[in-house]
Amino acid sequence: MNKINPVPLYHKLYTEMGPQHWWPADTKIEIVIGAILVQNTNWNNVDLALNNLRRATNLEPARILKLPITRLQQLIRPSGFYVNKAKSLVSVLTWFTEYHEDFTGMVARYGTKLRQQLLKLPGIGEETADSLLVYVFDQPTFIADKYARNLFGYLGFQRIDSYAKLKQQIILPADFSSRDAKEFHGLIDEFGKQVKTRAQFQTSFLGHFSLKEAGI
Repeated sequence: MNKINPVPLYHKLYTEMGPQHWWPADTKIEIVIGAILVQNTNWNNVDLALNNLRRATNLEPARILKLPITRLQQLIRPSGFYVNKAKSLVSVLTWFTEYHEDFTGMVARYGTKLRQQLLKLPGIGEETADSLLVYVFDQPTFIADKYARNLFGYLGFQRIDSYAKLKQQIILPADFSSRDAKEFHGLIDEFGKQVKTRAQFQTSFLGHFSLKEAGI
């Protein structure tokens, strides 16, 4: 299977749209919580749930873990699927507190197996694991979310109808930094929020952009 070098697309998006400074959060723990709450919902609902949690616990993992599970469910209810998300929050935050939220130490501990370890946690799928790798652990990886799959589909690529299929085709160069990965994901998602149909894509600044498979 040919691989895709997405860097020219990243440069085009960055030139046209500028830096996005994603993820919208003040701390890495807030990113962790937000990455779980945003599953299958929009960010407006996540904001409501985050604000509830912030008022009740200041988003401190120890205080969240002391909450009765029914209280935690009530606080995050605006994000939807609150029963499963509460279970996931407890499991994930427990894991992070075991390492004293030492993200650098966790990278050193697990190395290339960190993604595999994240996927073992309840409620953590491929997209959430990659989001945590990029935004919490500062690892340069590609987040093949729905916006990315739509964009690469508009660009004419095939075999990208699932998260894993697109991710398998993407190859990032060795000098692609974690900052680049964060900006690239933010740019793709912001573009996707503005360009929702193929007709809109064709009249956008990417309408005549060509990105070829690298043949690697």
